[in-house]
Amino acid sequence: MTAFTVRLADETADKLDHIAHKLDRSRAYIVAQAIENYVAQEEWQLQEIEAGLAEADARKFVSKEDMARVLAQYMRD
Repeated sequence: MTAFTVRLADETADKLDHIAHKLDRSRAYIVAQAIENYVAQEEWQLQEIEAGLAEADARKFVSKEDMARVLAQYMRD
């Protein structure tokens, strides 16, 4: 495990303490969970972006017919 210091606005730290108290967890636990969730989400998003760019580079695009079908779903009243 690695430990490091993070500076937060007082208001944010107060909210963090409130959440930790409500969940009966430590401030450190809540922050560690938040960072783990953030890293997992960003990692997933970057992988999806890279996959999409690779598909675009390979010229793998949706057909006009499929796109028209998807757009039609959102154009309905």
